[in-house]
Amino acid sequence: MTKNYPTIHIWTPNIFNVKGGIQVFSDFLVKGLQQVLPQAKYAVFSKHDVASAVDLPYLEGTNFYGVGEFHGNLKTVMFIKLLLNKAWQEKPQLIITTHVHFAVMGLILQRLWGIPYWIIAHGVEVWDLKSPLMISALKNADQILAVSEYTRQRLIKEQNIAANKIKILYNTFNSDNFYIVPKKTHLLNKYNIKPDAKILLTVARLFASEQYKGYDSMLHTLPQLRQEIPNVHYILVGKGSDLERLQNLVKQLDLADCVTLTGFIPDAELADYYNLCDLFVMPSKREGFGIVYLEAMACGKPALGGNQDGALDALGYGELGILVNPDDHDMIIEQMIHFFNKTYPLPIIYQPETLRKAVIKKFGFEQYCQQIRNHLMTQFPNIFN
Repeated sequence: MTKNYPTIHIWTPNIFNVKGGIQVFSDFLVKGLQQVLPQAKYAVFSKHDVASAVDLPYLEGTNFYGVGEFHGNLKTVMFIKLLLNKAWQEKPQLIITTHVHFAVMGLILQRLWGIPYWIIAHGVEVWDLKSPLMISALKNADQILAVSEYTRQRLIKEQNIAANKIKILYNTFNSDNFYIVPKKTHLLNKYNIKPDAKILLTVARLFASEQYKGYDSMLHTLPQLRQEIPNVHYILVGKGSDLERLQNLVKQLDLADCVTLTGFIPDAELADYYNLCDLFVMPSKREGFGIVYLEAMACGKPALGGNQDGALDALGYGELGILVNPDDHDMIIEQMIHFFNKTYPLPIIYQPETLRKAVIKKFGFEQYCQQIRNHLMTQFPNIFN
């Protein structure tokens, strides 16, 4: 029997002109869909990318549309027009939006032409929804895919959404880009860090809206931590408008000799920075998941995260890493001391190769594709029979 393979539209804020969690997720989603169901027809719609600037091999056979050349309200108008026109012309069998802000359009097309739509739920953007129209679009989605069990539970509780409507699609990462290598001497020299230093690392965007990631907490713990671990050194990788405030805070706390603010580091060099540390630290409290935890663990580096957000999922609810109350500085200090004294009761964090294998097995691209396959089977059961 001939199978009718579907047309699938993917809506995303952007993939290429900015690199954040949603952009990385959208990139992997397109790749995963193409790998799981290569016979389907795909069209990717980006609000902020310029279509003419996109030329990547994985998009071969996939139409890519972007309206990033427009500005302000005109960009929004052109994006809506594009979505409507292509939906009318192609009548896709499924729309997947990687941001809830586009969900209202999904609801409109569902009502107009019966097109099912799925919403990817990352974190704060769905927890804090206030717009009645957007909440209605969220509740009327044919499927919601949350990137963590934590996000799923918050949606159930705070938006009163039926539990059976929300499935899990964990974030993934490119494990080929993150690997175990010795600390790079030239980086130690570049930042004037002694070879025997106990290095803590955070990788994050540095904006006022991102302070929940916990880098302030890390700075405030250092004076006390240094009393127990004198040779500790904290590296904060990232750029953003909060950098100047952080530079001033380092001066106020008299930490200039044990803190390095690197600014922007290219993706191709990130693995070297992960490998530079002894412990990756991001005691966040509003993180939807936290791909950086996966990247660090793939480099064999143990990770410390908050116990109040999606870091719970990324760190396997304490089976892969250290969980702390992000508001309890004493607890953060205590657990870091345990780690450096090799008394933390989790053997895997002292076994780099085992840790790398475990995080790839749980969150690698192969497992991610299997999740996508399982979800598509519920939507298109005849295709997979």
